[in-house]
Amino acid sequence: MIVIGGGPAGMMAAGRAGECGRRTLLVEKNRTVGAKLNLTGGGRCNITNAEFDNRTFLSFFGDARKFLYSPFSQFAVQETFDFFEGRGLPLIVEDRKRAFPASQQATDVTRVLTEYLREHRVELRTGMEVKRLIAESGRIQRIETNQGVFAAECFVLATGGASYRETGSTGDGMNWLRDIGHTVHPATPDIVPLRVAEQWVKDLSGTNLDPMKITFRAVNGEGFSREGRLLFTHFGLSGPLILNSANEVKKLLKKGPVATSIDLFPGMEPHQVDRIVLEIFGDNKNKIVRNVIKLMIPVGMARGIEGHLSVDLLEKKVNAVTLDDRKQLVQRLKDLPLTVTGTMGYDWAVVCDGGIDLAEIDTRTMRSRKYDNLFVAGDLLHVSRPSGGYSLQLCWTTGWIAGGNA
Repeated sequence: MIVIGGGPAGMMAAGRAGECGRRTLLVEKNRTVGAKLNLTGGGRCNITNAEFDNRTFLSFFGDARKFLYSPFSQFAVQETFDFFEGRGLPLIVEDRKRAFPASQQATDVTRVLTEYLREHRVELRTGMEVKRLIAESGRIQRIETNQGVFAAECFVLATGGASYRETGSTGDGMNWLRDIGHTVHPATPDIVPLRVAEQWVKDLSGTNLDPMKITFRAVNGEGFSREGRLLFTHFGLSGPLILNSANEVKKLLKKGPVATSIDLFPGMEPHQVDRIVLEIFGDNKNKIVRNVIKLMIPVGMARGIEGHLSVDLLEKKVNAVTLDDRKQLVQRLKDLPLTVTGTMGYDWAVVCDGGIDLAEIDTRTMRSRKYDNLFVAGDLLHVSRPSGGYSLQLCWTTGWIAGGNA
């Protein structure tokens, strides 16, 4: 059999097939396997999310979850822990149940998978670029590559989606699946930072804001709010909260730029924030407002607030501040406006949705319903999911099942 794609799903599929006794060839167009895997989690590799209840875990997969109960009943989070820890790579669990290798090195995850391939005598060919799948008589017969044509009894396609394009993950597998008659949903950046219009946001690049509440609202009034941690960047907004909100923000962006508001005191009513302001003003009566604001909010945020207050107020001494002045300040602390104009696109995406329609896959085996010797795994599946280990778990699960059944 031939497995196409040396990422997490492909390596898992090839190793599992070899473990089951199948003579297996793994082909990868990069010079090495695991190129994208080595970048995940900032180079630390968020292997999975330590939610061991399958129904709770799959609740984060939206409409796709109904297709995933069967594969996750066979190989899920516990099996992932057992797989890696049983091969000498202990895992640790951090906030939001994110699991990482204790070594904090994504390359250790790739190393374990490479050893898995070697242990089960998987033949590995790198630098081999697949051009197309050749289908005849209702089966995949051969693959055409830059090194010739190769035939096999069965094939596992695990070439990844369209995120991290610099690693060679350009969505080729989606084109091949479409060419042989499968329904393929177009890829769109799913877990991705957001671009904003205002320069003050970009001037705060590197500043973290936690806790805070952010609200996104389209021109028709539709919107939603989230609470958590925000990271300002040179282009706009990032951080786990933003990445996991991007898919919903994309829908709002279809109607135009999205009016966005940051609440620096989530969970507090304006009168409660006013009381905090009064206390700080009381301790700094002879200072000017500009120099006191920084005592109320996280380091670095004063620059963002100042641009939304009148110069007269900023230069006024605290002991001269009026009730209306305080109302203006409190309003900005609870409602700091900015404008989201778009996402950062494929090159910045952690995960892209899109891929083969799950109705065309028998997810009990990951076998194509159109070609009985073709199996599909990993990011080629049309599944929207958040960051935090969910994407890699999808790869481990579907790769293991595709390899075992192929």
